[in-house]
Amino acid sequence: MELAYYSDYAVRLVNTEEPARGTDALTSVEAVRDLFGPSQSAARRATDADVTRFRAVRARLRAVFEAADSGDERLAVDLLNSLLLEFPVSPQISGHDFRDDDGRPLWHMHLADHPSNATAGYAAIAAMGLAFHLTEHGADRLGLCEAAPCRNAYLDTSTNRSRRYCSDRCATRANVAAYRARKRLEAARPDLPEKTGLAADSAQPSSAQGESRSGLRGR
Repeated sequence: MELAYYSDYAVRLVNTEEPARGTDALTSVEAVRDLFGPSQSAARRATDADVTRFRAVRARLRAVFEAADSGDERLAVDLLNSLLLEFPVSPQISGHDFRDDDGRPLWHMHLADHPSNATAGYAAIAAMGLAFHLTEHGADRLGLCEAAPCRNAYLDTSTNRSRRYCSDRCATRANVAAYRARKRLEAARPDLPEKTGLAADSAQPSSAQGESRSGLRGR
């Protein structure tokens, strides 16, 4: 089923805004259409009115990530359930013209476009995909980047639930900032044990997929 793929719709929409930086990429109908990716038939239905509607859904999806990131699993579930009730999905069996070696259709479940408007269709897919990810992997797999000021959303797919950052770029930036802060402390406190520079950071994975949470959020 494609539901694992659909969860990316939620991340994509949430990350169009960076509240701490005061930036918002969702400012036009073209930006709305870009969110649909290859689903161009649904994108073409978007109008100027969808910009405001998409922003409202975005705020609600971010609230789900914020609740999960803070450890409030029940609130995350309740917020997501409210989206699922408001934006129901329409599942269909689809083959997408793909066939197996014997020429038979490769049937699978697919979420059909919503008949109401572009926002309703996108919200239904995003909420269902996120719900699938939460129920399959746990609410603690929904996170927000810890590399301040970035607070982009991400879905943790690491084997040990250890992801802390939205990207390798943010992971590297956070490690460099931590290293520089440590060096400043060492310079101010020469009595502290000397570290081995960046080598001390090598014990911590630099990948966004493999950062240790060091007990954050009680994991």
